[in-house]
Amino acid sequence: MDNKKNILSRTYLLYIGMCLFAVGILYRICVIQFSEGDMWRAKAEAFTTKVEDMEAVRGNIFDANGALLATSLPYYEVAVDINAPSITDKLYKENRDSLSLQLSLLFGDKSPKDYLKILNKARRENDRYVLLKRNVSYKDLQTLKTFPIFRKGKRGGLVTLQTNRRERPFQMLAGRTIGLSRQGIKPVGLEGAFDTVLMGVSGKRLMQKIAGDVWRPINDENEVEPKDGSDLYTTIDINIQDVAEQALLRSLIRNKAAYGCAILMEVKTGEIKAIANLTKSSNDSTTYNESLNYALGYPSEPGSTFKLASMLATIDEYNINLEEKIQVGNGTCMYYDRPMKDAHPPETAVITVQRAFETSSNVGISKVVTKYFSKNPKAFISKLNSFHLNKPLGLSIPGEGIPRIKQVKDKDWYGTTLPWISIGYESLVTPLQTLTLYNAVANNGRMVKPRFVREIRRNGVTVKRFEPEVLNEKIVKDATIAKAKQLLEGVVKNGSGKGLNISAFKVGGKTGTAQIAKNGDYKKGGTTYQGSFVGYFPADNPLYTCIVIINSPTNGNYYGGLVAAPVFKEIAEKVYSSSVDFIKPINTGSGFLAHVPEVITTRSEELDQAAKGLQLPVAGESGNGYAYRSKRDSTKLVLSNVNLESQLKRGIMPNLQGLSAKDALYLLENNGVYVKLLGYGSVKKQSIEAGQRFNKGNKIVLTLS
Repeated sequence: MDNKKNILSRTYLLYIGMCLFAVGILYRICVIQFSEGDMWRAKAEAFTTKVEDMEAVRGNIFDANGALLATSLPYYEVAVDINAPSITDKLYKENRDSLSLQLSLLFGDKSPKDYLKILNKARRENDRYVLLKRNVSYKDLQTLKTFPIFRKGKRGGLVTLQTNRRERPFQMLAGRTIGLSRQGIKPVGLEGAFDTVLMGVSGKRLMQKIAGDVWRPINDENEVEPKDGSDLYTTIDINIQDVAEQALLRSLIRNKAAYGCAILMEVKTGEIKAIANLTKSSNDSTTYNESLNYALGYPSEPGSTFKLASMLATIDEYNINLEEKIQVGNGTCMYYDRPMKDAHPPETAVITVQRAFETSSNVGISKVVTKYFSKNPKAFISKLNSFHLNKPLGLSIPGEGIPRIKQVKDKDWYGTTLPWISIGYESLVTPLQTLTLYNAVANNGRMVKPRFVREIRRNGVTVKRFEPEVLNEKIVKDATIAKAKQLLEGVVKNGSGKGLNISAFKVGGKTGTAQIAKNGDYKKGGTTYQGSFVGYFPADNPLYTCIVIINSPTNGNYYGGLVAAPVFKEIAEKVYSSSVDFIKPINTGSGFLAHVPEVITTRSEELDQAAKGLQLPVAGESGNGYAYRSKRDSTKLVLSNVNLESQLKRGIMPNLQGLSAKDALYLLENNGVYVKLLGYGSVKKQSIEAGQRFNKGNKIVLTLS
């Protein structure tokens, strides 16, 4: 009996415990459902939904004439939510067949029957996200939006995910300057410099997790649309760029060179019209690509093109005479224990400063500089620094190389440093810095910063315009500039640049041939050569400057006049032949017209407007209809009115001679006459004579000349 009571009490105790546990669970359910419901629902929502950025369409990059250099092409992942609340059974059944047919015709990857099966299965299984196609173009997406059901917009179940792909329509042309913009890679070139301008503002959209790590966009009314980036208008002229790259490429292949660059700059503004950088492919001796921006990113010893800077400094400080004599001997001299040699033996043992520069005599130029600056080399270096050769130009494009002009206090300044700097060694400058100095000479001493961008536009409206920036209003005196131009033009006329052989216009410039040390050591590493030419044209009124560099030519020739000058010539002649800037105006006289020109019969108001624009005195009455020149007078335009429309309405053919083809067609066809025109210009003959009657439908042949 005691055992029975003991078992029963334990059973009751267990029962009560289970009841209390059940009550506790029920209580907790009520708390979670009603008291903490909002909190837990929010947490659950956080695990199944997220807000994701929508990439904005990156802005375009254009050349100076509006040609597209870089653009973002949108591509879409297209899916369907065929169970969207707005798609009723009736709507679905009425349109599913035509929708399947349209999808099959557009994509061409499945039959209408296959698409119908996919849609029916998704409808039946309440699948809210069915992928239809990836990499759909913008054009095809617009077509999709017109399909049955989808044409209801966001309520039509069409779900899209946009991705943008950056494309360069001209491929390699100016590729390194334009730069790259790829996901996960820091943009370079103009793409990098103006990244924040081009990238726009991302939008926001709600995404829902549907399985595993698969997310689908939710058509949300609160979706924030992205704002597309602004457009960049550069100074590059893609036509000139093409000429520069092709000319450079031919020279590189012909001379089996390692790399090269060419830059064309507008003198007054500093606008870069073309900038080509080509590097030989490692596995193909005839293939070159734009992989490195040598023009602005890689300073090197410039060689003889630097002699202009040396002469500018010397002439400006000491006003030396270009006819001053220099003893060059046999083209060899010693500075301490280091010999200096000319590339070619001099014509005579004594030459002028002008001739030393024209023949690019190392001995001659170094002797001039050491004669005037050996006791105060700091003054020479200070002058070079004033030409902005010792510091970066501060370009808008990142990656500009750091130049170096040795300073007197530097540890590696030796007794031989001054003469070697004077001929372009023991210094590092970029090709663009050299060009900027030559451009300043062409610009009468005014040094402007090289410029790659003209303006930024948003939706076709200019939001920022970039004006020329002056680095130095006057690098040297006017007299120094005049002498410098005489030196440069002498090089092309009588010196090392004589092979240019351009007859259409004059050029001022300088050849350069530099020994480049491998691995920084001339003896152990060996040497290679770099040929260059830099100058301006036309010499009498410089509009453009250009520099060409050919590095490591291995086909026998390495002098700048032989490997670089031909590229300069091709670029200059192409620019000259295709630009109206070189054409002298024909209306430079005091009057535009010597006498009244020939006049056709035309609308009175048009004649009045033309006469006013040409500032011609008018006599006679022109009326409101058509007018013609009734009397020849070289001092004024004598007009008379003729009512052609009135005669035509009465069925009488008027005198059409002198009438423009446009007006003749208008008048005759409006009155039912079929017109055939022969030739061009104004009416000289008419098959239906003036004064004859005609009927509607008659044909008239008008001979024009």
